[in-house]
Amino acid sequence: MSADLPTTPPDAAAIRAAATRIAPWIRRTPVMILPPGDLGLPGATGPVTLKLELLQATGSFKPRGAFNRLLSAAHLPEAGVIAASGGNHGAAVAYAAQALGVKAEIYVPDITGAAKVARIRGYGATLVQGGASYDEARQACEARAAQTGALMVHAYDQPEVLAGQGTLALELSEQAPALTHVLVATGGGGLIGGVAGFYGDEVEVVSVEPETCPTLFTALREGHPVPVDVSGLAADSLGARQIGRLSFEVARRRIGHALLVPDAAIRAAQQTLWEACRLVTEPGGATALAALICGAFVPPAGAKIGIVVCGANTDPASIN
Repeated sequence: MSADLPTTPPDAAAIRAAATRIAPWIRRTPVMILPPGDLGLPGATGPVTLKLELLQATGSFKPRGAFNRLLSAAHLPEAGVIAASGGNHGAAVAYAAQALGVKAEIYVPDITGAAKVARIRGYGATLVQGGASYDEARQACEARAAQTGALMVHAYDQPEVLAGQGTLALELSEQAPALTHVLVATGGGGLIGGVAGFYGDEVEVVSVEPETCPTLFTALREGHPVPVDVSGLAADSLGARQIGRLSFEVARRRIGHALLVPDAAIRAAQQTLWEACRLVTEPGGATALAALICGAFVPPAGAKIGIVVCGANTDPASIN
């Protein structure tokens, strides 16, 4: 991202405006309230509220930010829109572009799974796959955008994208107004930046990352965004090498805890969601729950816990 782009994250007012803007194009996803025993947790944990964002169009929360970015633009260029993605953001941009009648060109790395590649192609986008990581795909995408003049839709570091993702928190605040803690999986930070930007100091927002993708955890430890090595089970969705500037500005003021969980806990959370709820989630979609199941997050007495289940784009056979 260039240095002259906005550095102020969206506030609750911007998120409410985004919700009005994108309402005709996205789904209001439901919540599910489970007794702790259903998730293998002790009774003292209390009921757990799952925000089922894996039921969003395209199978993840990403259309919220994609639609808000496109609908906020003064005009959509003839070259259309362009994005780099681990998979879910690309599918969302392709879906939004198809709905709005514009062209889309999507760049993804080699690690992007077949389910996500198929979704992107299914929405009519031009797909370019190559590079070992999201960061390499992003660099190729930015070079192409400079050539064509297409509208760049960043996966996580644009105010319109954060505001769109923050509409999830607005919905959740209406569906479960008594929550005290909300656990969110973090990759580049678009979702947690929007969620924490909406809640402010009213709810403690907890970041959960794989141990092998410690992007926000490392940035908070170092005091500024820094590149990290990424790998592991959830790298195709949570594998940004550096936290977004906008999300870091939110995180350093608003995030209560930044936690890390092992891949084994993520896989166990996927299996738990299948066994308890018959929900098929990708690794990134189960990462927030993993922190509760493995004990990385220990709720304080009286806490009312919300978990964002944020993605479903995986081979169902992979969770068994």
